[in-house]
Amino acid sequence: MTKITVNDNGPLRIEGTFSIADSGGKEFGLAGRTVISLCRCGHSANKPFCDGQHARQGFQSTCEARDLPPPKPKV
Repeated sequence: MTKITVNDNGPLRIEGTFSIADSGGKEFGLAGRTVISLCRCGHSANKPFCDGQHARQGFQSTCEARDLPPPKPKV
């Protein structure tokens, strides 16, 4: 199972078994990592991965878990 945690004022932390691909479908080499953090602030020099710039830039964002509405039927 893969777990994604939205960290307050920080990155998305992904734990478990996963792969990450660019828009062309080419996978990033994760060197066996089972935990990574993805940038949410947009300031990372190592996108899509977090490099800690959120803290230096004062990024603020909190997300509380909630239920989403059911998906709309596909026509």
